[in-house]
Amino acid sequence: MSRKPLLRVRKTGALLVAGVIAFVGTVPLAGASRALAWVLVVPAAVIVWAWRAGTDVREDDLRVKALVGSTRVPWSRIVELAPDERGRISALLDNGNAIKLTGVTRDNLARVLAVAGKAPSPPVASPDEEEPSPQD
Repeated sequence: MSRKPLLRVRKTGALLVAGVIAFVGTVPLAGASRALAWVLVVPAAVIVWAWRAGTDVREDDLRVKALVGSTRVPWSRIVELAPDERGRISALLDNGNAIKLTGVTRDNLARVLAVAGKAPSPPVASPDEEEPSPQD
């Protein structure tokens, strides 16, 4: 029996709208010839991906969903949640692997952690950073 997630994080709904517009736009092309009917597959795949792909947050695990399939990651296996240069979050696992959390960004990471009952850890200063010197 599947439990409902406490939070569903998805990419922007604009992707779904773009997929629908692309699908409607390719219908006349696909209708012109049976040989061109395959062009409907691409916007249909975008629609399904935009609808399905994302991260479901529960108290004891995360479920990262893609176009096809999903990956369940227990919170106990996550060592760190780290952003990349574009602000997307990856979960670094205890075995050294990393999983990109679809839809999770710096902007909504605090909400993900709050819903899961996890407190964000304070940032650690790098060894290259010097302590500010007191002014006399």
